Amino acid sequence: MVVKVYVSGISGNKEVKKRQQRVLMILESKNIKYEVLDIAEPGNEEHKDFMQNNSTSLGATVGDANPRHPLPPQLFNDSAYCGDYDQFDMANEIDELEKFLKTTDDSIVTSSAEIKLGNGNNEVEENSKESETISSTANEEETNGDTKNVSNEVENDANESNEVVTEQDS
Repeated sequence: MVVKVYVSGISGNKEVKKRQQRVLMILESKNIKYEVLDIAEPGNEEHKDFMQNNSTSLGATVGDANPRHPLPPQLFNDSAYCGDYDQFDMANEIDELEKFLKTTDDSIVTSSAEIKLGNGNNEVEENSKESETISSTANEEETNGDTKNVSNEVENDANESNEVVTEQDS
């Protein structure tokens, strides 16, 4: 079973065009498999007839509150009518799009990617220990009168440890 979206590629109605784009964008963003059928393409008269004869909602727009024929986009799951743009939009808003589209789990493409999140406490603790070691080393060498060189070494070591943390965080 595949979701079929009936559209018109040459509609002069801007609202119809926006509605068609929005439906396709939402389906794409939710990884729902779909097929676009352009009823305005030459040779697609049977698709146009099917859409007009099987759509129960007319897809009224602000500019055309009572259309004579159903306006695209109209949505079907194979030959089962799902609804027009307004019904699609409402189902999306209340998070019942899969129910509206009468889809099964196999028609929704899912990702098996995993994201592992760490709290970062271990890295902070390690950096704190390094800073303490650097500070105590600086204090020891400071008493020997080599303060200028030690402070440069401490800054270099601190910069290197920050670079390491930054690379690990990325």
